[in-house]
Amino acid sequence: MNTLVVGALTFWAMAWWFNVRLSKLPQNRLTALLQPLLFGATLLVLWELLVRGFQVSPVLLPPPSAIGSRFASSLPILWTDLVQTFFKGALTGYVIGCGSAILVAVAVDRLPFLRRGLLPVGNFASALPIIGMAPIMVMWFGFDWQSKAAVVVLMCFFPMLVNTVQGLLAADHLQRDLLHTYAASYWQSLFKLRLPAASPFLFNGLKICTTLALIGAIVAEFFGSPTAGMGFRISTEVGRLQLDMVWAEIAVAALVGSAFYGLVALAERAATFWHPSQRR
Repeated sequence: MNTLVVGALTFWAMAWWFNVRLSKLPQNRLTALLQPLLFGATLLVLWELLVRGFQVSPVLLPPPSAIGSRFASSLPILWTDLVQTFFKGALTGYVIGCGSAILVAVAVDRLPFLRRGLLPVGNFASALPIIGMAPIMVMWFGFDWQSKAAVVVLMCFFPMLVNTVQGLLAADHLQRDLLHTYAASYWQSLFKLRLPAASPFLFNGLKICTTLALIGAIVAEFFGSPTAGMGFRISTEVGRLQLDMVWAEIAVAALVGSAFYGLVALAERAATFWHPSQRR
């Protein structure tokens, strides 16, 4: 057996033993951060050793060192693609889609006929395949970032709508009756009771939409884009068999998506510190 392969298996056994020992230590912030970092580093080293040991073609699977080298040498291109895909397409569509969904959810809560008529339509629309809708949005809104934002709006709107509507129904009936005895208006009840009670549902929808937004923007770029964007770069470099650049774009998407999700999770912790799910 190849020496690198034997070394990879030995390294994996040692890393597994160390991770098991680390998991038995008293849990604090340091160990909670160290465990996933160590596990991820182990996977990267194992990937490197196995690819080199089995002499896998870079066209099929480049080693992490080649991906890191391409990442470092292509920072201007990666930044341009990130601005085009995330900041223009995904983030704009995320804000519009989630914001409009919250407003429509309040209208649905206020007008019961909308709940009976709109929510079934929303469940139907949320099942529409993005592969089918993205070309239509490109035809409607053009090849620039506006069509990608439109796809993201479509992907984020209905999951956010359903979560918000369910959250507005989460307030306890006794609490509602108490505000009713105080002659509170609908809007006073909404802002002082029902929206705070719905905040875990709201943030759950916001966290779901963080991943949907980036995925939607990248996939939409496969069907038409200017000469920039993560989806455009992935489809172009696959055709040129430059898989190291493709993996560099995937790494950027994973890092940005994780950071975006983490920011929303931090905002949730700050806004819903009173909720039992946030108590330690």
